[in-house]
Amino acid sequence: QVQLVESGGGLVQARGSLRLSCAASGRTLSSYIVGWFRQAPGKEREFVAAISRSGISTYYADSVKGRFTISRDYANNTVYLQMSSLKPEDTAVYYCAVKNGLYSASMVEYTYWGQGTQVTVSS
Repeated sequence: QVQLVESGGGLVQARGSLRLSCAASGRTLSSYIVGWFRQAPGKEREFVAAISRSGISTYYADSVKGRFTISRDYANNTVYLQMSSLKPEDTAVYYCAVKNGLYSASMVEYTYWGQGTQVTVSS
């Protein structure tokens, strides 16, 4: 079993940047596909980005492509989500999650989840 803890959220102005971290304990993150999801108030949780075990392949929702970057830090057993050019519509609780097998953007396929970190973008 793996435990995930997100951090790095906060309040930022539009066009600003934040870097979210997803730190793991219990197992190495390199064993899993790691995904970031977000949930805005009154909306369903949605896929944001994912990264392969090797870190070579990355996947993004169209809404964040070109603005967000997902990456791995194997030494620290952490996955990052660098968010730039933030917009008010990026406001949400951001979650990291892991899955075995192949990449998927479907949240139901992810096994372990963190508690989330709030990101608020002011206009």
